[in-house]
Amino acid sequence: MSTLRLLLSDSHDPWFNLAVEECIFRQMSPDQRVLFLWRNANTVVVGRAQNPWKECNTRRMERDGIKLARRSSGGGAVFHDLGNTCFTFMAGKPEYNKTVSTQIILEGLKKAGIHAMVSGRNDLVLSFPEGERKISGSAYRETKDRGFHHGTLLINADLNRLADYLNPDPKKLQAKGITSVRSRVTNLSELLPDITHEKVCGGITEAFFEYFGEIAKSELISPQALPDLPGFTDVFAKQSSWEWNFGQAPTFSHTLDTRFCWGGIELHVDIEHGTIGRCQIFTDSLEPAPFELLAEKLVGVLYQPQAVGQVIQQIREQYSLLDKELQQLYHWLVNELK
Repeated sequence: MSTLRLLLSDSHDPWFNLAVEECIFRQMSPDQRVLFLWRNANTVVVGRAQNPWKECNTRRMERDGIKLARRSSGGGAVFHDLGNTCFTFMAGKPEYNKTVSTQIILEGLKKAGIHAMVSGRNDLVLSFPEGERKISGSAYRETKDRGFHHGTLLINADLNRLADYLNPDPKKLQAKGITSVRSRVTNLSELLPDITHEKVCGGITEAFFEYFGEIAKSELISPQALPDLPGFTDVFAKQSSWEWNFGQAPTFSHTLDTRFCWGGIELHVDIEHGTIGRCQIFTDSLEPAPFELLAEKLVGVLYQPQAVGQVIQQIREQYSLLDKELQQLYHWLVNELK
């Protein structure tokens, strides 16, 4: 029986694709050598320990239909679109060696007409008269019995989109100089205008089979054709859940304030595991009672627009004389939390 497995995702759903990756890393037998090729539509992927409310402009993401997905490895936020091809390798130890998978990618690109080189620790670059430009970044993970290499290839990605949805750390910007970083990245289509995801995947697949000297039937997978991977449905359910994508955020505090014609509102909340742990509301409204009740009722509620909005609606029923004020509060707060 072949030890090779080639998984090709027919889905652009980041939660599905990241669940496949997670199963390959954690559940698959290490005596298999796996190549998984995939891509995500309009998605911001955050690292395992990142706080999406602090890192991302979640309101703009919701408006533009951008998904948020949390991966189980560390690192920063990245933007994926269909111009971005992702690859994942896994092999058991002691055979696993990241230079093998890097070589397969380089050979695969060559078959598609692209001559790339390795640069630094984990980048692939193209050579231009004015210097090297990065086309791929990678990360590596290892456990005691297996190694794992995943990365992306820029085919024709929209390189400016990430800035639309991130609230970058100003300290990071000062340290890195964002313009110089962006100018060193390029798409493969700059070199070969007719390059496609399919051509690149075809080249990498061929190089994968050639390197190991055997061929495996490709497995086309999607939410409608689930992969044959142990425990996949549970991992997919977790990866798709609000609790994982948002609720995993580290404990943090948020302060929101605004002024209405009837008074000012200042809301202080502490969020733990995506749930409001502590809430204080300050107001100079002549009728503070509903706001005091709201602060009390919000403790234990998920920090998401629908859940918070529901609590305000309940309070509106109790304070019908203040319906107009509470309706304004509802629209403001629900919009702020998006």
